Amino acid sequence: MKSFLDKDFLLQTDTAKQLYHQFAKEMPIIDYHNHLLPEQIANDVNFENLTQIWLYGDHYKWRAMRSNGVNEKYCTGDATDYEKFEQWAATVPYTLRNPLYHWTHLELQRYFDVDKILSPDTAKEIYDHCSAKLKTPEYSVRNLLRKMNVKVLCTTDDPIDTLEHHKKIKDDGFEIKVLPAFRPDKAMNVDDVDSFNAYVNKLQAVTNILIASWDDYLAALKSRHDFFAENGCCISDHGLEQLYAVDYQESEVRNIFRKLTAGESISQPENIKFKSAMLVKFAEWDHEKKWVQQYHLGALRNNNARMLTTLGADTGWDSIGDFSQAKQLSKFLDRLDSTNQLAKTILYNLNPADNELMAAMIGNYNDGTVAGKIQYGSSWWFLDQKQGMTQQINALSNLGLLSRFIGMLTDSRSFMSYPRHEYFRRILCNILGEEIENGELPNDLAWTGKVVQDICYNNAKEYFGW
Repeated sequence: MKSFLDKDFLLQTDTAKQLYHQFAKEMPIIDYHNHLLPEQIANDVNFENLTQIWLYGDHYKWRAMRSNGVNEKYCTGDATDYEKFEQWAATVPYTLRNPLYHWTHLELQRYFDVDKILSPDTAKEIYDHCSAKLKTPEYSVRNLLRKMNVKVLCTTDDPIDTLEHHKKIKDDGFEIKVLPAFRPDKAMNVDDVDSFNAYVNKLQAVTNILIASWDDYLAALKSRHDFFAENGCCISDHGLEQLYAVDYQESEVRNIFRKLTAGESISQPENIKFKSAMLVKFAEWDHEKKWVQQYHLGALRNNNARMLTTLGADTGWDSIGDFSQAKQLSKFLDRLDSTNQLAKTILYNLNPADNELMAAMIGNYNDGTVAGKIQYGSSWWFLDQKQGMTQQINALSNLGLLSRFIGMLTDSRSFMSYPRHEYFRRILCNILGEEIENGELPNDLAWTGKVVQDICYNNAKEYFGW
């Protein structure tokens, strides 16, 4: 019987072990989508204890703790850091077969050389050991990134962000590229008229552009798009339930914007027309600057209205949605392709029922100009686990070119999440190793090893131009 989390974790064949240890293990990391705070990198902070780096802001863990009957006081409430950690340690044994069980122990091993299983019996020892290390210079956030062999990471930033922290990181000469990503979700969200107008006012203040019309609004947003480009940005991102791609006239959108800024309510068809127009404008700007655009599709957010009111968004009350994706996605991509304004694009789905849909869709717009121009993105959020990764790899393999895949990302708010890249690499090597040993693939380790290294790092490096 194999030991838990030994050096051959998830590697079931000798060939899988060779692929991982000889080809995948030492490859650097490009983390082209995450939610890390650039301020913490700019200031090279040290976290005071394991709770602060591990539990603050981690809604994956909060959901598990709540499911285990843990009071909200110990998730987002006013309990002490150690009390919160105690409750997490008491929850971990019950996460058996949840990816959190693997991630937790991978992170303890890779960052702190802790091989013990986290439980109430080991909680105090592990907390004290890890917290002591976190206070040392070796465990500042920049050194944590170095420890994980990260070469590039992209944060997620609103158009009105000053990017002051990115500037400081660059001015400091930090050798790891820390780049902003343009995330304009709030700029096109007209579901709440008051919130939208508050955003327009903030944009006006940041740009010093008087926004009295739709054209003014576009000019202000375009100035921020330009500003991001001047500060190293070459990637955008959108978090949407689905793509919006209904037909519209510019005159209609101008009138919708006028109604919005007058505080008037708009109809649902007007809502969708406005979002459709905004998405096209953003995509045209991305193409103009040769950026890569990302679309994260399918999250049903803020399901628990009571807890949204109490805690706000992004606190663990989201789930998989079952939105219709194909028709509007195709129409959106085709509109841009028809005018030769379709930028490099990465599509992510949250509903596993859409795996083959996404893998097939990318083939419609891979036009031979760039290898893997349209990408089927890695397993995201609820699918970021062994089965989800395997299904995404299989769908892409069956309907596209796995060998041109740009690989894994963390999509995380935690500096402790980089072993997720290792997790993905082990799963990838295990799939390929098994098929080689079954005679489904040739026993050509040199070529297969190159493909593995490309997926782990080289493809992303070439795709983004880093």
